[in-house]
Amino acid sequence: MRYRMLMVLLSLSLYVGCGEENISVTVMTPTIQCGMCQKTIEMGLGKLEGVGRSTVDLATKTTQVSFNSEKTDLAKIERAISDLGYQANETSANSDAYEALPACCKIGGMEKM
Repeated sequence: MRYRMLMVLLSLSLYVGCGEENISVTVMTPTIQCGMCQKTIEMGLGKLEGVGRSTVDLATKTTQVSFNSEKTDLAKIERAISDLGYQANETSANSDAYEALPACCKIGGMEKM
């Protein structure tokens, strides 16, 4: 009986895990300027359903994103970054969100500080 129950649980766990496809992409985020930009994007994407992990690289101005393709897609990720005030690939930054960013997060803002 115990063996049978273990096999049922194992089979269910394998079945539940099937079908989900995790994808990793690199998003060009050329307008990021500082650590605050990095934190804003990583925290913002963390709230998006389906995103498992995001890592912003200030040196290369890119964002690595791992996500579940059944729950979100690249267009939604790009839109989420845009809505935070940053350009994502060819998706322009939302102008209202960009204007609300702190000075250090705006293009050229770090040179003014």
